Amino acid sequence: MTQATWMFVVCVTIPMVVLAMAWVLAARSTEDREKSTPFECGFDPKNTARIPFSTRFFLLAIIFIVFDIEIVLLMPIPTMFMAYYTPHVMIIYILFVIVLIVGLIHEWNEGSLDWSA
Repeated sequence: MTQATWMFVVCVTIPMVVLAMAWVLAARSTEDREKSTPFECGFDPKNTARIPFSTRFFLLAIIFIVFDIEIVLLMPIPTMFMAYYTPHVMIIYILFVIVLIVGLIHEWNEGSLDWSA
């Protein structure tokens, strides 16, 4: 056999072996008890995925992510003040906090932060 023939045999058999192993292992794991239980969100995995999604929950999740990003952006500010205390840094910090406060007031007036509804 030539080198090209060996290469062809290897290139055909390796994917076949991998696919066969995936098929055998997947058939065994579909019967898992954990996969048949509802996820943390409460949706039943056996039913259709096309159920109405709560836009209120989605809005609260987005607001939570935005607040997390704001905290990450505010964390290095004390270190930045110790290293580079200039009027420009102070102005940028004050403008950033003003934008955050205006956004918080807007969300509050809009009612997005009302968790009881």
